[in-house]
Amino acid sequence: MAEMNRHAPVLLEEVLVALNIRPDGIYLDGTFGRGGHAAAILERLGPEGRLLATDKDPEAVEAARQRFGGDDRFTIVRGSYTMLAEEAAKRGWSGKVQGILLDLGVSSPQLDDALRGFSFRADGPLDMRMDPASGESAADWLARASDREIADVLKHYGDERYAKRIARAIVRTREKEGPIKTTAHLADVIAKAHPRWERDRHPATRSFQAIRIHINRELEELEAVLGQTVELLASGGRLAVISFHSLEDRRVKRFMRDEASGRDELPPDFPVQASHFQPQLKVIGKPVRAGKGELDRNPRARSAVLRVAERMA
Repeated sequence: MAEMNRHAPVLLEEVLVALNIRPDGIYLDGTFGRGGHAAAILERLGPEGRLLATDKDPEAVEAARQRFGGDDRFTIVRGSYTMLAEEAAKRGWSGKVQGILLDLGVSSPQLDDALRGFSFRADGPLDMRMDPASGESAADWLARASDREIADVLKHYGDERYAKRIARAIVRTREKEGPIKTTAHLADVIAKAHPRWERDRHPATRSFQAIRIHINRELEELEAVLGQTVELLASGGRLAVISFHSLEDRRVKRFMRDEASGRDELPPDFPVQASHFQPQLKVIGKPVRAGKGELDRNPRARSAVLRVAERMA
């Protein structure tokens, strides 16, 4: 219980309202984390309801099994939320799902554990993988990437104004001192290379975000899972997405807008009339942000944005 208090689920009440939970419904939680949202959904499900969750993080999967392993209504699958369509199809749920929740980005337990390497606030191995057993760590990537590759990532995923300067500093450091293997070392290199710090923000903030997004292919996977949601949802089913930075939120906003308009962006001379396309989703309400009460309890909720859409008939 203490862990749940430290890692409170963001926008919990707003998510529950958005999902409009039916006791006998089928729900998908793409990012279990430590199960705050999942627990609240299960409380509202009856004996016939079902909740399927995914998470890349083996610690999150173990927490799910310990907490809900005895609940026949709940299933956890280790892996990316891009598996949702496949897992739903195995169970005959395609087109029958009443709600999908995607709580994007890195979780509080991952940020708070220095051994995971997500944060510059405590020294630890420079890893940043949501699944530590899969893919390339941040340290390994920085040990081989060119300054141009690093700068492109920092600029594209972190909107870092001094991306080139920081990238050159990283390459110079590894050439003189060897690979950068810890979060404190990387944060120090970035701070020394950064000529102008933002008020109340560590100079490594944007770079750490950018490297993490790149290592975990976060935006590519977001695009992939959004593309699955329409066919998963039943008529009247809801998609709720919590974003934590503009790169994610823009993609979610564009996807919901395009599906609500009945078509993706098409060239002006495309030979099919827009009237031939049928809207698949309708946007529900305006984007939701945390109120003062939640922000007082959980400052990390300050950047959270919840967008909701509903599957049309």
